[in-house]
Formats: sequence, C-alpha cells, structure tokens
Amino acid sequence: MSSTSTTSLKLEAALKNRIRILAQSQRRSPHWVMREAIAQYVEREEKRHAFTNEAMESWRRYRETGRHLTNAEVGGWLDQWGTPEEAPIPECHE
Repeated sequence: MSSTSTTSLKLEAALKNRIRILAQSQRRSPHWVMREAIAQYVEREEKRHAFTNEAMESWRRYRETGRHLTNAEVGGWLDQWGTPEEAPIPECHE
C-alpha cells in the first residue's frame, strides 16, 4: 500500500494554463497530468543514471583489464541476431 502526502508546487501561469488545456483534452485532471509527468521524469532520470553508472563501471573494468570487443566484432555478432547463424556474444580479449 502506498502512502501519499501533499506537496506544493508553484508554476508559472502560462505553464499552469498549458497543463489545464492538456488535461481537458485528455479528460484528465491537471493533478493527474502533473503526477504522470513527474513519474515519467523520475523513471527516465533513474534509467539514465543507471546507464551512466553501468558505462562508468565498464570503463573502469576496461582500464583495469584491457579486455574488450571491437566495433566490428560487436557489429558482426549483432548482424546474426534473429538468424539461424545466431551465436552467443564473443569473448572479450586484450
């Protein structure tokens, strides 16, 4: 069960009007539109943050070990996806 609390949000009049118009066109409340927008923003930013962290960890491992795949190796592997010749990802090498 989720709990909710009240939070105030100050918006410029022009943005508030745009939200109101959008909400009317979707037969939703302005409150629903704002909650949906915030939820989508938070989810997108969490994914971006996770992607950045994963990339930095990959870079750290590469610097530590030198193990990698070339662009051609990855491209060749991806070209096989969905074909009878589909193969597992190639092994990294120095």
